[in-house]
Amino acid sequence: MAKIQRCNYVMYLLVLILLIMNIFFFMKELESKSKCREQEKKKLSWSQRAAEEAEAVASISCSGHGKAYLDSLVVDGIPTCECYTCYTGPDCSLLIPNCSANAFGWDPLFYEPFWMENAESSAVVIAGWHRMAYSFPDPTSHLSQELEKTIRKLHSNAKNAITDGRYIAIGVGASRLLNAVVHSLSMENYSSSPYPAKFFAKPPHYPFYKLQTDYLQTRHYEFIGDPSLLNNSDIGGDVFEFVTSPSNPEGNLEGPVLKGGPNVKYIFDRVYYWPQFTAIPAPADDDLMIFSLSKLTGHAGTRLGWAVVKDVNVYNRMKEYIHQADMEISKDTLLRALTILRVVNEGDGKKFFNFAHEILRDRWEKISHIFSFSKRFSIQHIPTQYCTFLDRAREPSPAFAWVKCKREEDKNCTHVFFEEAKIRGHPGSGFFADNTYVRLGLVTRQHDFDMLISRLEQFISQDDDNGYCISPSINNQ
Repeated sequence: MAKIQRCNYVMYLLVLILLIMNIFFFMKELESKSKCREQEKKKLSWSQRAAEEAEAVASISCSGHGKAYLDSLVVDGIPTCECYTCYTGPDCSLLIPNCSANAFGWDPLFYEPFWMENAESSAVVIAGWHRMAYSFPDPTSHLSQELEKTIRKLHSNAKNAITDGRYIAIGVGASRLLNAVVHSLSMENYSSSPYPAKFFAKPPHYPFYKLQTDYLQTRHYEFIGDPSLLNNSDIGGDVFEFVTSPSNPEGNLEGPVLKGGPNVKYIFDRVYYWPQFTAIPAPADDDLMIFSLSKLTGHAGTRLGWAVVKDVNVYNRMKEYIHQADMEISKDTLLRALTILRVVNEGDGKKFFNFAHEILRDRWEKISHIFSFSKRFSIQHIPTQYCTFLDRAREPSPAFAWVKCKREEDKNCTHVFFEEAKIRGHPGSGFFADNTYVRLGLVTRQHDFDMLISRLEQFISQDDDNGYCISPSINNQ
């Protein structure tokens, strides 16, 4: 009996020892985690305030009809709300009566929900001492190696452009790059011809081709206009054609109008050649291609564009033009672009591109359905095409609806939509087309698009000949 008691005593003692050891190690683990947290706090000491300020501003609701930003006007220590279209008041809660639907703007704000859902991975904290110098350590480099690698990976994922063996030039948005291209190509022409280089673009086209070329015109180049009007016998020197594919405002894939020998060259504006806007039949393999961050991700305010260039001499002249015009590109811009594009590349780009494509596809289906009932108006036809990115036939999802007024008395389609439907669109003359056209933007915030659809339904249904009935599910949004 005594022997059994001694055994029990030993067992109890062992259990007690094990319990004490477990408590000891548990406390040590807690202490270790506490030290790690303290060290983490110390590591984040200089960025903690910036993060807290950013999150505090992001939490201001503005009634869901506006946003506050870190650089918004501060009143009583709090950034004020900046209201969306048709809303006003300190918290953007007041709807402005009889407000016009905004389909004029080209800010691609439909991407906002994606970036809010990916707030953590897309956030950028910039140290006060981040790249204070004008240049990178290698003064011949105008973008970081990481950003260049990320851009090349982006095009590989999207399957929209060949970048192997090409040079990447960057600028303050695609607009700056367009003039860098004009300058570079015209100087090449000037060295071999006494005639100024002539630039053409098929209408309707992006207005900056003409406006910017005319504004910065020198004796080295001039903008002529419609290439179909060119008389080959009048050509002196080199001829260059801006080719927008997909086209703005129509959204169709386009090829050059001008055909010819070595004196005819092309500048491909491919800012909308991404899987959310168009089918990608094959990777583009042009000598000179322009892209922009604003159309790709919606970050128009960041102001970054890039060109994929085959000819090293053209590339070097473009770099020199950018250097003379801007000295260097903002290093803060390049860092934000790098962060944003890394998010786009996650999962081979499928999450991002599918998100954007589905929104634009649904919007196109709604607006084309409404116009299909109209005898007074028509919109552009975009065929279904095979897309290498989706690996299937792809439905249209353009950035804009290009609307034509078919009645003879409707000479100004923009005026018709504004006066009769309270819809603000972009006039056809802004794209060097007839004013019987108006462009309606489909890349706006959801609120603006819903208002556009509501106004369109009421407008189209007013014509008794249309046979169109307003859908309650949409009209009540």
